[in-house]
Amino acid sequence: MSLPDDFNAFEHLQQTYKTEFNRRVDRYFSDVNGNGDLSGTRPSLKLACRIDDNDNDAMMSMRHNLFFNVIGYSRKNLAVVYGSKFDTAPPVAGHPQLFLHFSQDAAAQPTDEPLIEHEKSCRLMKFSSSTGGVKPAITRTDMIAIANEIKTLFLDNKKGITYTTGNKSASYTDPDNGFPKGNYLLVNSKADAVNIYSKMCNAIDVPYSGDSHIVVNDPDKPSTTTATAGKTTILGKQRNNRRYRPVAILRFRYAYISFGNLIPPVFLIDTTLRNQSLVEWL
Repeated sequence: MSLPDDFNAFEHLQQTYKTEFNRRVDRYFSDVNGNGDLSGTRPSLKLACRIDDNDNDAMMSMRHNLFFNVIGYSRKNLAVVYGSKFDTAPPVAGHPQLFLHFSQDAAAQPTDEPLIEHEKSCRLMKFSSSTGGVKPAITRTDMIAIANEIKTLFLDNKKGITYTTGNKSASYTDPDNGFPKGNYLLVNSKADAVNIYSKMCNAIDVPYSGDSHIVVNDPDKPSTTTATAGKTTILGKQRNNRRYRPVAILRFRYAYISFGNLIPPVFLIDTTLRNQSLVEWL
């Protein structure tokens, strides 16, 4: 089929781009009615992202950059793996797994060093991941309740709470309530471990067994900084050695529930705004 004589390739491309782009914006903001408004954070973001017929090239470019790069839609479902992927299911695979992600503030990141990021997880032993399990299947309502608890416990004045990581490993063992043997959290003092573990127990509504159940291992090797770790010359260029469990302040960023590798994780709350979450935090 031949194109009409008055066919305008640019207008066709522009209209096709607008249609496909807005379709993805609408799907990402499916929890927002209409085309967005100024009633809240997500409605406002949707309004700012959607392309309008009256937009000039500069506005279209800004909307594209906001949605794909700033909010992070282009980074969805790439080679990012939440948890570990195995061909065989672990013994607790039938229970959903809650992850809390902490990271260093960008302003505190040393030059030429990677941003420090830690995750802590526990199993939701009161629920099964799917219907037909020993426990009732977790529902959206259950996850929203957990998300609101996390919002209360891990946010302060609309910012994630902080703790100090360091060279000590602190473990809290309570397998029946979702904390299996062998899990640990890097901290600079036992007080930080008590703070995080007790809040996690409160968030998933299980009893906290007490400070005596937290075992802190203090290794002989102290934390190292960029200066004390030294440098190594590779291919004629000096590079920083890896620091050993450096001391740093980490801030809560987001929480998500993983169902293994069967479906993508469900984000409960995300202060980075990169993922659509069940509850707003602003």
